[in-house]
Amino acid sequence: MDLATFNALSPADAAATVRPCADVDSWVDAVVSGRPFACRDKLLLHAMRAAADWTAADIDAALADHPRIGERAAGDSTAARLARTEQPTAAEATAARIAESNAAYEARFGRIFLVRAAGRTAEQILDNLTERLGNDPATEALVTAEQLRQIALLRLETIVEENTPAPAVAP
Repeated sequence: MDLATFNALSPADAAATVRPCADVDSWVDAVVSGRPFACRDKLLLHAMRAAADWTAADIDAALADHPRIGERAAGDSTAARLARTEQPTAAEATAARIAESNAAYEARFGRIFLVRAAGRTAEQILDNLTERLGNDPATEALVTAEQLRQIALLRLETIVEENTPAPAVAP
């Protein structure tokens, strides 16, 4: 949708548009209440600043809507469709190693592994997962929060486009 349309939505419809990016109530409310935005860069900057103070509870709530890395999101929701386009396809051996590492991560940290998968290969994701298994819990919480912020902003950028210029009118 273009930015002008997003700016004109009712608060409920704007919240429904933003929520698939990150299911964090305070963030959704901050983005919606910041409208109207003069340009998409202002929207993204506002969204980034609003995400800076996410709590551990905010992160946990948002993770509840994310599929495990390597698993395809089910359903027809916007969040599921976005998740399916973000994760690369992995070769069978890499997929098996990701699944094993996911299990180790969940046992160590008590939550799913989250990484901004868009633009990364399955091998890069596996390397990131393996590296992050060495983090202490406090460091990993910070890394997870940053990954969630990146995902939220990428999704918001995908959903809301700049205003479409009006067609030129011939004299």
